[in-house]
Amino acid sequence: MSIDVKKEKQVQSVNDYIKKVLRLIEKETVTEEEARWITKETVDGFREHVNPGFLEYRKTVTKDTQFAAVEWSDEGSCFTDVNGKKYIDCLGGFGIYNVGHRNPKVVKAVSDQLKRQALHSQDLLDPLRAILAKILADITPGDLKYAFFTNSGTESVEAALKLAKMYSERTTFISTTRAFHGKSLGSLSGTAKGMFRKPFLPLIPGFRHVPFGDIEMMRKTFETCALVGEDVAAVILEPIQGEGGIILPPENYLKQVRELCDEYGALLIFDEVQTGMGRTGKMFAAELYDVVPDILCLAKAFGGGVMPAGAIVAKEKVFKSWFPNPFMHTTTFGGNPLACAAAIATIDVLLEENLPERAAEVGDYFLHGLRDAAKGHEDKVLEIRGQGLMIGIEFHKDEIGYQVSQGMFDRGILVAGTLINSKTIRIEPSLTISYEEVNTVINTFKEVLEQVTAE
Repeated sequence: MSIDVKKEKQVQSVNDYIKKVLRLIEKETVTEEEARWITKETVDGFREHVNPGFLEYRKTVTKDTQFAAVEWSDEGSCFTDVNGKKYIDCLGGFGIYNVGHRNPKVVKAVSDQLKRQALHSQDLLDPLRAILAKILADITPGDLKYAFFTNSGTESVEAALKLAKMYSERTTFISTTRAFHGKSLGSLSGTAKGMFRKPFLPLIPGFRHVPFGDIEMMRKTFETCALVGEDVAAVILEPIQGEGGIILPPENYLKQVRELCDEYGALLIFDEVQTGMGRTGKMFAAELYDVVPDILCLAKAFGGGVMPAGAIVAKEKVFKSWFPNPFMHTTTFGGNPLACAAAIATIDVLLEENLPERAAEVGDYFLHGLRDAAKGHEDKVLEIRGQGLMIGIEFHKDEIGYQVSQGMFDRGILVAGTLINSKTIRIEPSLTISYEEVNTVINTFKEVLEQVTAE
């Protein structure tokens, strides 16, 4: 067979495969035979072309063949796998689905925009970017005014770090232990987890980590940096640490950090990628602690669980560093019309349905219910803590967390227990989750706890 004929047959085979997949995408439901084909293609594709490590990870937190569970559709607080099994989603994409899965208002806004224009030309002025920036200036705390749009949380952190450097030309940053700010090189430099950092060392120079919540160590670090001529450009913090295990700050800690930044002429960056958009009971966690940062980072739920979208919002005195040359930091897809439409609709839903306030109320009910369920299991559960619908359940051992995560998944509830950090599992459902669904999660947690062993 000639090379040209072989190539032609290969192209035809790929084209036939694509057409089969597109026909499946068109369908609202699939047959059992189609579900088996989709599952096989998914598992084979991950093994041969994505990353087989994901399959090994799934096997550690599921039983039997459930590692091959394949998502197919979603709505409200739940998603359904390709075989029709429904799960209450308490992982929520690590905080993506604040307004629910496929919120109709967000989907409609994106669909309406798609009918007119999907992406902008990059040269003319695009209206939704300007409108969304104005909305953010109106709803963010204090005098935060100018916005730059991104596609993800790590991009938001990268933008914040670069803006801070341009503002003062200082190069020292203070982050904290247990911090997670992303995995691109700049944001990874602020992230504290050694497992993620070590393979990529050396990272961006100038980062120092101090214990989260230790204001005296923060103060000493500021003093030391000033004495040796390495003045601090900015402190970057999650107001409530997410990946670190839902760690709440000590009383007045964030205010004291704000005061230190002001004293030493440093900026304060709040990474609200996970805490923002109503998750903690306020639109932004900064409001919980009555602290206004100089730069606020957003992503995850910012796109309403429909579009990848992120942003930083900064004070004018800081952002004006980019006025003379707005091309000093750019991104092709950041602030695209579809993402902006999604974010605008998301903010509308959050405000109109009072979801931040609802997160506070439902979160309080959820927290007390989980604590009641854990009574009598103090040998397994160390602490249950949280704020709004950002809840952490800390166990005495990782192994217990594995068992609980697996047991809940087997019973149709997905939680944020992972291979690398199951000592604390996270509960981050949609802010629209019903009380009935919350009760189901609480009762399932109690049932699973009674069956796992503490050894």
